[in-house]
Amino acid sequence: MSLTDKAIARIRELIQSGELLPGAKLPPEQQLASDLGLSRNLMREAVKALVVARVLEIRRGDGTYVTSLEPALLLEGLGSAVELLRGDKLLELTEVRRLFEPIATGLAAGRITEEHLTEIKFHLDAMTRASDDVELLNKHDAAFHRAVIASAGNSTLATLLEGISSRTVRARVWRGLVDDRAGDRTVAEHRAIYEALVARDRALAEAAALIHVSTTEQWLREHFEQEGTHGSGDRYP
Repeated sequence: MSLTDKAIARIRELIQSGELLPGAKLPPEQQLASDLGLSRNLMREAVKALVVARVLEIRRGDGTYVTSLEPALLLEGLGSAVELLRGDKLLELTEVRRLFEPIATGLAAGRITEEHLTEIKFHLDAMTRASDDVELLNKHDAAFHRAVIASAGNSTLATLLEGISSRTVRARVWRGLVDDRAGDRTVAEHRAIYEALVARDRALAEAAALIHVSTTEQWLREHFEQEGTHGSGDRYP
């Protein structure tokens, strides 16, 4: 472990122990460096790294503060990292989504409000009308799932799923589904999820989501293999 990593660990320990709470202001740089037995240069490097990680924030003219440490903030870089995945790692990503999303949808079935149902229905209807407009399908598909997961009331789970649901992959899948004339079937899978949520049936909601994600995974797997067979698998990001 480098000296900078050790300095980062020392500051993280203060946060994890509760000595520095979310929103708390750090002591002046010289005092904190002295308290932790670190040089000021190491302290600066550690602070810079934790600012990038969204653990700390520097307020010009005021000082350095611990952020809210909310999942949406700490995990916001996940989506950008996902966009860089290629090849077989995309298939691994869909496996992760298959593990998480049905559970989140089941939770939503027990917690969903009429307001959330109205939002989900709006995006479902928009997908139905979009027909072969891949851009619109992709937009409302993402919004549909975002609204479902939000209604589960678990911000950490929502942030993780938002991060792994790559917009690029969604767009490519929708383009392929429209080309294969399978778009209507996929919209029907979304409708089954919605109807299970309306019924507040957790088991049915989990099953509907599992079928939908599994169908998407299978489509991606088959088309990835076809691309690989033709030597153009790198078309997938």
